[in-house]
Amino acid sequence: MKPWREVAIPHADVLKGTFQQSEFAADMTAVHSGKAPHEYQDAAAFFERTYITEGMRLLLTQVAQRLSDRGGEPVIQLQTAFGGGKTHTLLAVYHLATRKCPLSELQGIPTLIERAGLMDVPQARVAVIDGNAHAPGQPWVARSVGVSPALWSSQSGRDAHAPRIHTLWGELAWQLGGSDGYAMVKEADANGTSPGKDVLRQLLEAYAPCVVLMDELVAYIRQFPDGQTLSGGSYDSNLSFVQALTEAVKLVPTAVVLASLPESEVEAGSSRGVAALQALEKTFGRVQALWKPVATEEAFEIVRRRLFEPIKDVKTRDAVCRAFADAYLAEGAKLPSETQEGRYYDRLCAAYPIHPEVFDRLYEDWTTIDGFQRTRGVLKLMAKVINRLWKNNDQDSMILPGSLPLADGDVRNEMTYLLPPGWDAVIEGDIDGERAETTELEGREPRFGQVQAARRVARTLFLGSAPASVATKSGIRGLDRGRVMLGCLQPGQTTAVYSDALNRLADRLHYLNSNGDKAADATRYWFDTRANLRREMEDRKRRFDDKTDVRKKIEETVKKLFDRVPLFDGVHVFTPHADVPDDNALRLVVLPLEQAYLKDAPHAATDAVLEYLRMHGGQPRHRANRLIFLAADHAVLSRLRDATRVALAWSSIVEDVDEGRLNIDQNQLTQARKEARAASEVLPRAARECFKWLLCPVQDDPTAMKPAIEPFPLNTTSGTAPGELERVCRENELVIETWSPIHLRDHLRRFYWKPDQPHTRALAFWEDSLRYLYLPRLKSREVLAAVVRTGAASQDFFGTAYGFTDGKYDGFQFGDGGVSLDDTLLLIEPEAAKQHALALRNPIEAKPPEAQMTSRGDAETQRVEKKDASSDLRGSATLREQSLVRTFRGSVEVNTTLAKSKLNTIAEEVIALLASDPNATVRITLEIDAEFPQGASDTIRRAVSENANSLGFKTKDWE
Repeated sequence: MKPWREVAIPHADVLKGTFQQSEFAADMTAVHSGKAPHEYQDAAAFFERTYITEGMRLLLTQVAQRLSDRGGEPVIQLQTAFGGGKTHTLLAVYHLATRKCPLSELQGIPTLIERAGLMDVPQARVAVIDGNAHAPGQPWVARSVGVSPALWSSQSGRDAHAPRIHTLWGELAWQLGGSDGYAMVKEADANGTSPGKDVLRQLLEAYAPCVVLMDELVAYIRQFPDGQTLSGGSYDSNLSFVQALTEAVKLVPTAVVLASLPESEVEAGSSRGVAALQALEKTFGRVQALWKPVATEEAFEIVRRRLFEPIKDVKTRDAVCRAFADAYLAEGAKLPSETQEGRYYDRLCAAYPIHPEVFDRLYEDWTTIDGFQRTRGVLKLMAKVINRLWKNNDQDSMILPGSLPLADGDVRNEMTYLLPPGWDAVIEGDIDGERAETTELEGREPRFGQVQAARRVARTLFLGSAPASVATKSGIRGLDRGRVMLGCLQPGQTTAVYSDALNRLADRLHYLNSNGDKAADATRYWFDTRANLRREMEDRKRRFDDKTDVRKKIEETVKKLFDRVPLFDGVHVFTPHADVPDDNALRLVVLPLEQAYLKDAPHAATDAVLEYLRMHGGQPRHRANRLIFLAADHAVLSRLRDATRVALAWSSIVEDVDEGRLNIDQNQLTQARKEARAASEVLPRAARECFKWLLCPVQDDPTAMKPAIEPFPLNTTSGTAPGELERVCRENELVIETWSPIHLRDHLRRFYWKPDQPHTRALAFWEDSLRYLYLPRLKSREVLAAVVRTGAASQDFFGTAYGFTDGKYDGFQFGDGGVSLDDTLLLIEPEAAKQHALALRNPIEAKPPEAQMTSRGDAETQRVEKKDASSDLRGSATLREQSLVRTFRGSVEVNTTLAKSKLNTIAEEVIALLASDPNATVRITLEIDAEFPQGASDTIRRAVSENANSLGFKTKDWE
């Protein structure tokens, strides 16, 4: 499709920007004196650019019938709002009566005359009474009758004998009849008294057919002071003249009087003007006014004729309008209902290249502003809009509300000079311009920037909501979503991008207000010069400190988010390692914000995890395998902090209103409560999106210096936060709730069963699984109990017993099941259990359990067995002779990587028991034997020697 600029070409003065305010203001006196622009001065040019509206057609028909003595109203009153086209209509009558060319050259007039049943309209004398042309107290020199306007403007064209006119009736008589006509009212003009109905009737009869055009009467009459007489007469004498003229013209069949009056008291001016308007309304009130205001559809043609050349490529225009209509049908209910009607296509064609929505907003909303002229104001505004769009090489298919270049100073000034102060800041900050929020948003979001979606939405809202009287007119303020879309959408586009832009703007802009849920189609949006509390919110956001207020709010939110996670016995949010218990419970530790996880640089989080695993306050942690960690995503953390500040800010505003510390109107209170609720709902979602990294310590190799921290991302969009956390733990076996006996057997074989000791305490495995990261992380002791019960029922995994004494298992079972997990339960390697079972059935052939993994031909073992057997034969006498044990000596080799944990365990479970006897004397000697095949470095030697001295080592020799 072609853009509008290739189909509708503006007039030269619009393109050049040489139009002036005065050129849009029809001036009766300027035309009468020959000083008006060509399009107003020349009759043919005037009607070429004038669209004859329904009201103008009726009025011209009445005038033509009256001048032709075919009836018609003698007195016609024109009364509409400011800028309603009254003066333009008077000019149409003026050119019809004073034309110097055939009627056929006046565009639109021949058809009008034919419909009125006339063959022709006689030329007539015209008197123009312009209340703004003269002052009541200053006589003026009459212009010579018959002298051309161009000649009259020079001194040579002046009549030296022309009288000095004092009153409106003197001017009327001079314009109709020159010196002869003036002689009929000369005395009345001199003394300032009304000439009366009879004299005026004689005057009109003498110079009929004639037309009297009276404009701005109120502006003239209101200048007379109370109780004073000026050269132009008095207040009462002028009202008497008007009344006498309306009575006289009724008596002359080919005379007609047309008078324009303002519609509102505001236009009348002072209290004196209001009184004059009321008096004139009573005078003309007896005559029915035939004037009809310009309809919106008629304005289409008025503006098009004045601003654009005639459209030659009608097919292209129709194709563009059809494309718009089809696009509206495709969007259906997302747009206003009138766009779904077939006649909306006709409106598009009639208004082209300006979209009908522009006219609707101007004529329905902007004309309610006092001082905005219905025709003149629209013409002047659109001329500046078209000039700027043409210079900007605008490529829109039509000029829509979203096309208005509000960033241009001339256009902005034209639209704001009648609005209350403060709109410049609204436009520059929120709507249009280099520093506007809309421009910034489009720069960050390419899909908005491609079609200027944010600016178009904001411009449309401004056009439809800026007039301050909209709310008082109907009680409904602003535009709904469908009408906003109508002001932006072009063929080939969808409303989705503009709808998204509207949602984003509703969250960002300081001066954009709404009266409901932004997702609802019935919600209305409008701009106001008062900030919508968003600026107050932005100011308050900066008051909250990240390390105190924001951190505390996030902590509360995360605690609620992960309040109940059945898989864990405890959840600790931002808790120091000293306050995370070191016990058997399975715990989730949420790392503080300072220790967020960054995929490319995870050290802050992983180092924190290692610190929790090592320390419990000032003491080493013994049950490190009971902790799993949750960390924030460093890349999302800033958004969470911002969402938290927003929630705190809105909450503080509502609190201040409730406590009486902040006074706002009801609409703002509704907005504050709505925004506070929305922010509180956003915060948990933002927290879940941020806390998405589950960090689990793992150690596949028991000899590794330190464990690895493996990250697992959580899905933040499905299910609940606790449910997703549990899912990741189960699927990745980070926490084991159900275990197989085969896995338990494999771990026992690897770490516990030895050739000289094929059994181990079941609880030893449980206790070690609490400590060592290379062992499985069981949810609870009951998981191990279930595995033992299942495994004990089979001969494939292990045998069980409740004690081992003198080479025999007490309570031995193998494949029988029915065991319970307690402190005495032993788990026996399956081959050893099998041998022990055979020994119970056939003691001669079976090997003793403690020797099933050694060579049967071990002579030393056989000697031990014989010695033990002979010892048993000595009997009870020998046992009685044995003395009580008085000394314990023990030694153990400790794996270097597990030294810290192992030594703590020895201290708790061996040394502490020995020291529990108050009579015991316990001495502990730690012996260290380190070998360096390649030789120890000087650094190690120096550091170890210094540390050994400070720790009080008795021997510390190097060899």
